[in-house]
Amino acid sequence: MKVGITGGIGSGKSTVSSIFELLGIPVYYADIEAKKLMVSNLTIREKVIELFGKESYINGELNRKHISAIAFNDSTLLEKLNATVHPVVIGDYKEWVKQQSAVYTLKEAALLFESGTYLDSDFNILVSSPLDLRIERVMKRDHVSREEVLARITKQMPEEEKERLATFIIYNNESEFLITQVLSIHQKVLSLVNDKR
Repeated sequence: MKVGITGGIGSGKSTVSSIFELLGIPVYYADIEAKKLMVSNLTIREKVIELFGKESYINGELNRKHISAIAFNDSTLLEKLNATVHPVVIGDYKEWVKQQSAVYTLKEAALLFESGTYLDSDFNILVSSPLDLRIERVMKRDHVSREEVLARITKQMPEEEKERLATFIIYNNESEFLITQVLSIHQKVLSLVNDKR
């Protein structure tokens, strides 16, 4: 069974995913794999250079700061980048799933709903967090300004829309225990798997 997990930037979806990993659930981190593929896949590399210039790579490594600075201020270029990278990541994910033997797997992706790939999952989890908390986390993590974080947030689907599409919601608001919520969803998914058998 395939489960998708997403959340807006700074929501804590990676933290939640790591708790599932502790329960023995394999996690495919789509955004991490996408960055790897942007370096290793020649077709993607050529397209990225075409879109963002030779500065996109420094000593063979991805210049994320350069690409982000342009992409998050130009929606057309961002769409072209996603159209180049997403199909390759989807193919990579499908191959990864075939190699797993766990009861269910998780796919962690920032644009799970936006890309439409949530439709490939049996269930989808949304990690939800208050906006101010998300902004604070990303500013601290990425050493960027409030304005830069808000520019990224405006490129993502509104929280209310994500909530409507999600099967389960985990609230990462620093007042509710994450582990308790993860365990609850884990048990629900396991029982749903057993019902299907």
